[in-house]
Amino acid sequence: PQIHFASESFIDEVAAALNLDPIEFRLRHIKDARDVALIKAAAEKSGWQTRPSPRRDQTGSKVSGRGIAYAQRNGTRVAVVAEVEVDRSTGKIWARKFTVAHDCGQIINPDGLEKCIEGNVIQGISRTLWEEVKFDNKTVTSVDWQTYPILDITESPESIESVLLNHPELPPLGAGEPSTRPIAAAIANAIFDATGVRI
Repeated sequence: PQIHFASESFIDEVAAALNLDPIEFRLRHIKDARDVALIKAAAEKSGWQTRPSPRRDQTGSKVSGRGIAYAQRNGTRVAVVAEVEVDRSTGKIWARKFTVAHDCGQIINPDGLEKCIEGNVIQGISRTLWEEVKFDNKTVTSVDWQTYPILDITESPESIESVLLNHPELPPLGAGEPSTRPIAAAIANAIFDATGVRI
């Protein structure tokens, strides 16, 4: 997740510097047909509107944005579109909606795969927005749920949608963790789109 956070944030920064839509920029540089199909599927399912980031048409304390991130793990490919709302007066971030395009080769159990993706998104949001191990000069100070908060039901997204790209000609490549990898970058890119501030 750390590597994909850095690389996918950087790709988003380059697209913004060139005043290009983040998906359009990625598609200019991705050649593998499975990767292209995956990113296009995430864009279509999420209703992505082509434009550069950040948004410049918002006023008021609450703003919204969308971001994309893409990752591969052991042959599985995942593209995530995150939509966030940011309260500029408090800094509170709500990761509101996720669209996940998922290509893990042959799909054995589509229902189980969707549930796995949903769990990975929730864990990814928690890691991104809430979880932090803290230390003093002697020891770890994050020792309970008060000092190590996690995402709770009131912060959960209103929607997690999946697009499953099945490749029966390929072996099953795994779905336990790949969809957690791009979550932090997708959220950070959406925050940039909403606020113009790079996390």
